[in-house]
Amino acid sequence: MLAYLIRRILSGFLIVVLVSIAVYALFWYGPKSPALELCRRDTNNRCSPEKLAQYEERLGYDNPIYVEYAKWAKGIFTGREIMIGARPYDCDAPCLGLSYRDRTQVTEQLKDRFPVTLSLAVGAAALYLLVGVAVGVWSARRRGTWVDRSLVASTLVFSSVPYYLVALLSMLLLTISTNVFPRVAYHPFFDNPFKWFTGLLLVWLVLGIYGSTSYTRFARGSMIEALSEDYVRTAKAKGLPPRTVTMRHALRAALVPVVTIFGIDFAFLLGGTVFTEKIFSLEGIGKWGVEATYIKDLPVVQATSLVLAVAVVLANIVVDIAYSWLDPRVRLQ
Repeated sequence: MLAYLIRRILSGFLIVVLVSIAVYALFWYGPKSPALELCRRDTNNRCSPEKLAQYEERLGYDNPIYVEYAKWAKGIFTGREIMIGARPYDCDAPCLGLSYRDRTQVTEQLKDRFPVTLSLAVGAAALYLLVGVAVGVWSARRRGTWVDRSLVASTLVFSSVPYYLVALLSMLLLTISTNVFPRVAYHPFFDNPFKWFTGLLLVWLVLGIYGSTSYTRFARGSMIEALSEDYVRTAKAKGLPPRTVTMRHALRAALVPVVTIFGIDFAFLLGGTVFTEKIFSLEGIGKWGVEATYIKDLPVVQATSLVLAVAVVLANIVVDIAYSWLDPRVRLQ
């Protein structure tokens, strides 16, 4: 087990490094220089070729890409000095660079925005599992009945509606028009847990219930397959109660494919729920990363991509460990 974890961590670290190199190269060799937007902003949109060359030199874009990438990677551990315009800026470790838009450290902005996205991801993911798996198991136990057909049809209809439309209508009807829910806002959990909960409740319900429709279908299919296994039929033949057969014997095996999908979904939730943050005006890392892409703010894009890569790697490791607990037939070698 320990050897397996070490191998997975090392391979995950390599994946994160490759992702950061790919993002860096994508902007470096893009059609427009990342320094162009910064030059336009500082010169009132009068960025001459000479001015642009000065900004590129100070930001290091006239150097080979491997030299600048090495500086960026080293800054994560030791910090570094960054030249923007004619002024040097000290960036303390862990330094992910300075935002070209407001000259602030990307690490500090990431610390402020990540709790917002983390709160969204945790609340939505909990509903993914609680609602999706419960309804899927209930539907599988009534396979072929009108209840089963109604649940499957309703999940298909609901999931076919675009998510941004569901989120927008929910905000307009439940918050602005009727005040059923309080205005969506993020409050730090440790400052006021009640405001944190009520401020994000509508977002959790919209994102979680919408996402749970796919988990209902996954859980239903997995449970139907698990209920047809020999060991489940043997448990039934022994006279065990149906609830015990379902919850103790079939559910653990049925959760294996569900956990696989859940791990990836949770990682992407941590990478940023762009539509959710944009519609509900929440300052998370998803909205931040998209806005940075438009203005070619390379340090911000690099940081958000790094967060997503780390989240995906960690999610895969946790899912692999969960396999051996859910299904005793799976052993990590």
